[in-house]
Amino acid sequence: MKNKLLINSVFFSLAAISYDHNYATELIYQPVNPNFGGNPLNGTYLLQNAQSQDTHEDPDKPDSLYEQPSALDRFSDSLETRLLNQLLTDVGDGNSGELVTDDFIVQIVDNDGVLTVLITDRSTGDTSEIVVSGLNPTN
Repeated sequence: MKNKLLINSVFFSLAAISYDHNYATELIYQPVNPNFGGNPLNGTYLLQNAQSQDTHEDPDKPDSLYEQPSALDRFSDSLETRLLNQLLTDVGDGNSGELVTDDFIVQIVDNDGVLTVLITDRSTGDTSEIVVSGLNPTN
């Protein structure tokens, strides 16, 4: 009986070795990180995982880089944009005009098809002049 068990165990161990040998393949290391030879498409995935796990805060970074403008600021910006648009439309009709705000002064003059835009910064006094020629005042 002991001999029979020994033969069975030897048979099964040989069968297992034979089975593993027939279907075993060589292990090949494939890096994941593109810095070490991995697929470059893994870079974004790895970066997003690292950033999602990062709990450190930069002590020099302000809490928010963007401040939401107030409703009054948005309204003022919208009104200034509308007035500048109207001023440019009037110049297209042959009229000149000026717009004065808290930040700047815009003067637009049309001299026989030569459009001159003079912009003055009220805080610094700097001026910019834009001259556009070739315009026809009679559209």
